[in-house]
Amino acid sequence: MRAFYTQITLLLGGLSLLAACSDEPPARSVGEFIDKPLMLEAAMVRCLQNRTETRYDAECVNARQAAQQIEAKEDAARRAELEARSESKRLALRRTQEAAQQARRRAAENQRLQEEEEYLAQFGVAMPGEGIAQEDGQETGDAALVLVPAGSEQRQGPVGDIQPANDGAASDGGNAPMSTTVPDEDEPQTN
Repeated sequence: MRAFYTQITLLLGGLSLLAACSDEPPARSVGEFIDKPLMLEAAMVRCLQNRTETRYDAECVNARQAAQQIEAKEDAARRAELEARSESKRLALRRTQEAAQQARRRAAENQRLQEEEEYLAQFGVAMPGEGIAQEDGQETGDAALVLVPAGSEQRQGPVGDIQPANDGAASDGGNAPMSTTVPDEDEPQTN
């Protein structure tokens, strides 16, 4: 009988060993699926073939979670790339706008200086810091510059200077008009 118990023990041990081997392997984890994309793809194909049976299967649930995590990482990377592109475009646009603004400021400053120079030229005054270029290319210091409008009559002065004709203009070299009316003989003149 002893042999009989030994045989039954061996038979039960073999059956339990066989039962243990016939069980499915444990479900793969989310981390395994993330690390091995081919395994994830195979599991997703198997799970999508019969969704009703594999809906609550542990391996299919883990495969879906791994797919969602991978998709979220790819979306985050795509968003970061788009944000970097947008930032570089914003910086380029900002540099372009700043350069345009500086150009407008320089143009306005040049326009203001030109208008000031034209205004001062009416009085024969050169702009401070600007010299008059000579033929040899050197500049003289703050030499006075006299511009006479074209078409005005000129007369030769005692020293050889060209002066505008006094046709009602101020005698002090300014451009204020002088009175050309003759006082009445009845009114006393004040000097």
